[in-house]
Amino acid sequence: MISDIQRKSAEGQKVILTGLLLNLLLSIGKIAGGILGRSNALVADGIESLLDLFSSLLMWAALKYAAKPPDEDHPYGHGKAESLSSLIGSLVLAVAGALIAHNSIIQLIAAAHGAPVHLPSPWTLLILIGVIALKETLYQFMARRARKIGSNALLADAWHHRSDAVTSIAAFIGISISLLGGHGYEVADDWAAIFACVVIFYSSYNMLKLSLGDVMDARVSPDAEKKVMNITCAVPGVISAEKCRIRKSGLSYIADLHIRVGGDISVREGHAISHQVKDKLMTSELPLEDVTVHVEPEEG
Repeated sequence: MISDIQRKSAEGQKVILTGLLLNLLLSIGKIAGGILGRSNALVADGIESLLDLFSSLLMWAALKYAAKPPDEDHPYGHGKAESLSSLIGSLVLAVAGALIAHNSIIQLIAAAHGAPVHLPSPWTLLILIGVIALKETLYQFMARRARKIGSNALLADAWHHRSDAVTSIAAFIGISISLLGGHGYEVADDWAAIFACVVIFYSSYNMLKLSLGDVMDARVSPDAEKKVMNITCAVPGVISAEKCRIRKSGLSYIADLHIRVGGDISVREGHAISHQVKDKLMTSELPLEDVTVHVEPEEG
């Protein structure tokens, strides 16, 4: 029987592979179009897309590995692989931005020293319009799926597509300025590429912060904790609940909390109540993989 985590992982893998194949075709098209159309921004955009392929493969492998059940060496499961892949993906995004910025700065310095700069071909704009539309559609589709299954790795991959759309918009603006301005405006697409890098670095920073939070077991959300407490306190025999802690592990949560029960009941009864609490939480809408319940007697 396929578990909920395995189902979510399979869904995420399928989405990533779809984006990967489309990205490969777009990368080849952008680099070829940039070379033939004499657009440095379009070539840089294509190179950034190629780097995304590596990131997508990493995300796909991580989602597949993260869905593996716990074993002797990994009693808490393999979910952290998903968090680590999104961390690496955010760094790859930053590297892509740095490469684009480096290439653009080199071109600007060369132009400032008198190197010949050619105007890009007008038809490169048509390539960029198609790329922008497809990339933004991919981002919206993947981001919705990522939030649905709770995958930061898939969300990081979605942001790679969004950054691609942003660099393509910048390239479109830069090429348009070059064509409209004519002589003296040839380097506008390089300046546009540098501006796009600022957006890429910002996206990378946000993904890095989110990924580090998962790796460092940051607090999931007050809302999730509130739901756990409400479900727990509704179980017969539970007087109160406290010290609820939830951490993210891949596509699921791991929680532990303390419950107070009557001080005059037997150990067997307290144990039974804790099992009822765990069963209620594990069958709730929350994506919980494991719950540890500590039982404490009522004071006084």
